[in-house]
Amino acid sequence: MVWPRGWDVRHVVETGSTNSDLVAAVEAGTATSHTVLATDHQTAGRGRLDRRWDAPPGTNLLVSIVVTPIPDVPAEVTHRVGLAAVAAVRRFVASDVAQTVGLKWPNDVLLDGRKLAGILAQRVPGHDAVVVGMGLNVGWSPADAAALAPHTHDPSVAPARVLRAVLEELDALPTDVTSHYRDALVTLGQAVRVELPGDSPALDGRAVDVDDAGRLIVIDAHGERHVLDVGDVVHVRVASNENPD
Repeated sequence: MVWPRGWDVRHVVETGSTNSDLVAAVEAGTATSHTVLATDHQTAGRGRLDRRWDAPPGTNLLVSIVVTPIPDVPAEVTHRVGLAAVAAVRRFVASDVAQTVGLKWPNDVLLDGRKLAGILAQRVPGHDAVVVGMGLNVGWSPADAAALAPHTHDPSVAPARVLRAVLEELDALPTDVTSHYRDALVTLGQAVRVELPGDSPALDGRAVDVDDAGRLIVIDAHGERHVLDVGDVVHVRVASNENPD
């Protein structure tokens, strides 16, 4: 595979976690910005809220990327990877399917309303660096999620081809992606239930916007405005155009 210029792409057959490996490599001085680690199989992959994440060997894109320095708005790192993933996936599918590809706040990639990819960022202690991991379902997905291959003209599409497209799309992003991230969010305008960490009760309301820091703005049934920087969003239904009371 010929990778885009400037990217240091490394591959291992199996590892516990590409994120953990790259964090250790940054700490050891053997990885820097634009270092990429992909694997065929992760044995200790984790998603958001520390959920277990796994896929059969060789079926999906399992990758982590080093970003330095950390931007003023740290969430921009995952926004960029999410936007690049959306653009890359759209390359492989027909136009009608491409219209269904977008982001669920904060950074899940959806295809036709089902999860196609998850993204997780991890700061490197003591370094101005962050590692962004992504698991994108290419050839396999859980029953309630989506996979790319069934929607492409080439069902044998390989994870490496998808990775190359993601890196190319990362290079093509503009300096400021704030408006692009907002436009890609299919969460906005929807009635949502946001499951919050710890013992906090779930928040029901309507997702109306994101601020410049990427925080989700939800208005509940009482008209109260909530600004959230963490949480697991469930799309309940498509909201009407009416403003909440």
